[in-house]
Amino acid sequence: MNQITKEDIAKSIRDIPDFPKKGILFKDLTTAFKKPEILTAISDDLYEYYASSGITKVVGIESRGFIAGSILASRLGAGFVPIRKPGKLPGDTYAFEYDLEYGSDTIEIHKDALEKNDIVLLHDDLLATGGTASAALELLKIFEVSNVMINFIVELSFLKGRDSLSDEYDIYSMITF
Repeated sequence: MNQITKEDIAKSIRDIPDFPKKGILFKDLTTAFKKPEILTAISDDLYEYYASSGITKVVGIESRGFIAGSILASRLGAGFVPIRKPGKLPGDTYAFEYDLEYGSDTIEIHKDALEKNDIVLLHDDLLATGGTASAALELLKIFEVSNVMINFIVELSFLKGRDSLSDEYDIYSMITF
């Protein structure tokens, strides 16, 4: 990873207290993404980790999962598939409702997004309690793809979100707080 270290990346992430509600310390990766050298270092690290894994589709979770997810898909020669909030995808979708640490939400994926022979990397910027990632995995199970790997740029280990994800998946987090 160039001359930028994971510590440099971690330092570039801004803390926003009481967002989206009181008591939550939000890790804002937009401050990392706006620095070209940091964005390149993130992209390089993810590419190096997954370069030989045969990924055919990167599935990015709305919305910050679209940023590094689409860059990684391009570098891997894979397709990019968005998982979005309700009403944002124009075609027929599968939906899954789930609980968050601060409420509930629903996510959707196009019904024609994946095929059984796909090797999928599920990507999001951050793993907190694991609710969104678990919901996304439920959507991916519908497609019965051949393999799923999971990636986060940041993991908040004190929230134990990894515990809500099955041990059957290869899970890679670049930075852990």
